[in-house]
Amino acid sequence: MAITSSHVLICRTDNIGDVILTLPIAAYLKQHFPSLKISFLCRAYAAPVVRHCRSVDEVVELEGFLDNPDAYFSQANVDTIILAQPNKRLAVVAFKARIRNRIGNARHKLYQMLYCNRRVRFKKGNSELHEAQFNFEFLRPFGLTTIPDLPEIIALYDFDIPKVAEINQLFQAHSFNLILHTKSNGHGREWPVKHYAALARELSKYPDIQMWLTGSPAEGEWLATHAAELLQQPNVSNVCGKFTLDQLSSFIKAADGLIASGTGPLHMSAALGQRTLGLFPPTRPMHPGRWAPLGVRAQALSLPVSCVGCKDSNAASCDCMENITPGAVAKIVLQWRQDASINDAEDAPVIADAARR
Repeated sequence: MAITSSHVLICRTDNIGDVILTLPIAAYLKQHFPSLKISFLCRAYAAPVVRHCRSVDEVVELEGFLDNPDAYFSQANVDTIILAQPNKRLAVVAFKARIRNRIGNARHKLYQMLYCNRRVRFKKGNSELHEAQFNFEFLRPFGLTTIPDLPEIIALYDFDIPKVAEINQLFQAHSFNLILHTKSNGHGREWPVKHYAALARELSKYPDIQMWLTGSPAEGEWLATHAAELLQQPNVSNVCGKFTLDQLSSFIKAADGLIASGTGPLHMSAALGQRTLGLFPPTRPMHPGRWAPLGVRAQALSLPVSCVGCKDSNAASCDCMENITPGAVAKIVLQWRQDASINDAEDAPVIADAARR
């Protein structure tokens, strides 16, 4: 029998990209149960971007929640919890709080069998599903048994990202602003930094294109040590460590495109509707079939065949990433630039007409 609920707490406490790919189930629940209150539990560092998601009514930060979960549950009237990521501590807390519906994947974890009473069972393995599609398995106890296709999932993203005057001022000097998020904090197979430098040299032929390097303060320090050639390019500005996640979301939204490997800002960019290019190896489970950015203007670039070293999960890069050429990436960027100029030309008469009125 399908469960009924008035307040659902969706829990996803790992990385930003995983959080972004989980958010569509909140919108899907809202579509089917408009009066349902949806709260989202995540780590504090991911919370700012979740707060901009219109489908989420409340964001709960993990760090504060764990200080006193009983206090939260005594006031929040949560009747359903979705453990979208296995987490024994949260499973035990929900069980002790007597949350009526406790949903978790019981395929592998014994504690999910013990503490979850609305169990789903699925294995990712060699599945053809995208990571975002797996999250819809958790909605089966609601009677929602269909896994949406990727265009349907993309349409579920609904963010309200504020405009920031200081960020817009940074972009005013150039008609096309491209973000390069070169590092992945160890979460993805990375495109070589020398290729980013070669891309910058190639795009220097077009004075209207400016590139902005984003990343954490530690990633900025890494670039300072290992990417002197890239940092010395006159069409490259280094803003690593300059933005909070909240500010970064506005920065990405206001730009004209973003390039990265499999990392959180890549999925943010795609979900915000930005032109987005993800660079991936073709080997499972890192391949774009599982992790491609999802957005109306997102795309992925990958070679068709894996290299010999591609299966080494500890490798930061491999020949599959080496062989994605700067020329192939530049071609996509130049197409974006052309599309942007066409859109600007189409918008100009509308703006002029509005000004006359």
